[in-house]
Amino acid sequence: PRPPERFTRKLSAWQTHNSKGRLIQKQGERGIGSVSLSASFTLHEADYGAGGVIAIRVHRTFSLDSTLDFTVLERPAIGSVRIFERAGAGAELIHLAAHRQAAEEWLSRHGSPRAVLEEVTADEVGADIVEGRAVA
Repeated sequence: PRPPERFTRKLSAWQTHNSKGRLIQKQGERGIGSVSLSASFTLHEADYGAGGVIAIRVHRTFSLDSTLDFTVLERPAIGSVRIFERAGAGAELIHLAAHRQAAEEWLSRHGSPRAVLEEVTADEVGADIVEGRAVA
């Protein structure tokens, strides 16, 4: 059970082990100088703001070496369209639209000059179910 708010350390640990979010980024193993970073993924956990203006976005990045357990609660529907902020490996998902027209409408309102649209296909959903998801 969730600890009361007054137990800040226990609550923080509970939230680390019991939060949820939308997968927005996958990064393969990479190196920076002599340092090697393991593969990781990033979850978008929350947006905070008022009056339709987002002031803070909460993202959490986890290493594949993490001892935490993760469960996919919902997969994107076939025909839905992912909008990535740019092309290439490590691109961040900025929106998931129900279909291509909705994706184009969202882009016209929010403008992202380097955005890339990617439709969710039946083959992709089938492969995820059979093979599982991989970060790299």
